[in-house]
Amino acid sequence: MLQGKRAIITGSNSGVGLGVAEELARAGADVVLNSFTDRAKDHALAADLAALT
Repeated sequence: MLQGKRAIITGSNSGVGLGVAEELARAGADVVLNSFTDRAKDHALAADLAALT
C-alpha cells in the first residue's frame, strides 16, 4: 500500500511515535526513526520495524 513512500517519525522510540512508525512499516513505507535517547535502543527498534515488512 505504501511501498515506495518514505516517512520520518519524530519521537519514534515510544508511545504514539512508535505506534505510527510500526503501522507505516507494516503498510510498506520506508520509515526513518528519530529520537534523542539510547542509540542502541533505537537501532534495535529499527531492526524490529524492518522485520515487519
